[in-house]
Amino acid sequence: MMKKRETKKSKRGLPRPRVAPFWRSRLFLGGMVLLLGVLAAGGGWQVWKSGWVPRAAERVKWEVIAASSQLGLKVNEILVVGRGQTTQKELLAAVQLARGAPILAFDLNAARKRVEKLPWIKAATIERMLPDTLLLNVQERQPLALWQHKGVFALIDTEGNVILKTGLERYSDLLVVVGADAPAHAAELLKTLATEPQLMTFVRAAIRVGGRRWNLRLKGDIDVRLPEDDTASAWTRLAEYEKTHQVLERDVQVLDLRLPDRLIVRRAPKGPVKVPEKIPEKRQQT
Repeated sequence: MMKKRETKKSKRGLPRPRVAPFWRSRLFLGGMVLLLGVLAAGGGWQVWKSGWVPRAAERVKWEVIAASSQLGLKVNEILVVGRGQTTQKELLAAVQLARGAPILAFDLNAARKRVEKLPWIKAATIERMLPDTLLLNVQERQPLALWQHKGVFALIDTEGNVILKTGLERYSDLLVVVGADAPAHAAELLKTLATEPQLMTFVRAAIRVGGRRWNLRLKGDIDVRLPEDDTASAWTRLAEYEKTHQVLERDVQVLDLRLPDRLIVRRAPKGPVKVPEKIPEKRQQT
């Protein structure tokens, strides 16, 4: 049902004739004349106050819609723009419209709200393209990171909203962020890390500390402590230090960047040591 629209032709190969606008039909004009006549003869305000006018208008409305369907104003196609992650089946179920239904009876606003409740849909618009087509334009969310909170993983978008909590196998390569307020600050952190792409490849997880700053867990179980302010400068300093001294290849446990004018290095202890609880490695959901 969702496909590109093609020009329909008659059996002789000629374009089909235009459908006359429904408001020019005899049924619609007759109903309006009758309604105006009653208002003029019976005292407009009293008739309206009695509720007769709204009921009559509603009856005329549905009679016009029924007639419009016979004039060709009924749904034949739904064109979709912007769909990537959302399945066609999910969209059709949300739209709740069958082929052949009167296109003028379709509640566009209610359908839009249903579509926007789908996990991947950030925003949607629905328009009528008379006589027989609906245009559905969707804007999908962009996956950013995996959020770990209270032992549960979820896929979040660039605005920190949860997209999915199941079926996360495809996104196991994304950065894991930890902390109650981590989703709200994840996009800013990722933007900072991306300024040093080579160094960013070492980052496995980011832990939000006290709602103020981040600790990073790098490959080799190296912890990087970022400052609360001017995180970008600290990240650049670490990148320069790595290029010069290859610090990540050494036997270090903590790299502390919280002081603006120095890098504090804590070496890994020799021999067996009790390791604090670690952030789980990216794993597939079962």
